[in-house]
Amino acid sequence: MAGSLLNGGNGGGRRRRGGYRPMSEINVTPFVDVMLVLLIVFMVTAPLLTVGVPVDLPKTKAKSIAESEEPLVISVNLEGTIFIQETAVELENLVPRLQAITENKADTRIYVRGDQGVNYGRIMEVMGNINIAGFTRVALIAELPKGHSRDARTPNKGKSN
Repeated sequence: MAGSLLNGGNGGGRRRRGGYRPMSEINVTPFVDVMLVLLIVFMVTAPLLTVGVPVDLPKTKAKSIAESEEPLVISVNLEGTIFIQETAVELENLVPRLQAITENKADTRIYVRGDQGVNYGRIMEVMGNINIAGFTRVALIAELPKGHSRDARTPNKGKSN
């Protein structure tokens, strides 16, 4: 009798009407699992989204340019073949294709990637044609030498030399 009085008089525990009470918490475990899988997928595929033409870039210690818009990339591989993004083009078709892609916007940022084994004259020939066509924002792409981090390229802020 004393036990039934302490427990509210209903025989040792709470009784629910209907036997089922909906859970009021959200189970986030499946959501977290899906997000982790997506994170891994994006981490694996992000490096593959860069320009797919294999080019052995030369090394440099110059700091990188920060850009907010996606640039147009022209690559010259070891054989001297010219690519706009991943599409091979002949030198005489380069300028018309660039003008069509950029819709004649002369301020479009164009990056030129050249294999370090390709003839320097071939790179200059490509850059010259781009410049003659009126594109003024043309830059060369290079890699940092091994052992240099991004932090080493950024200038010291707040420190006087």
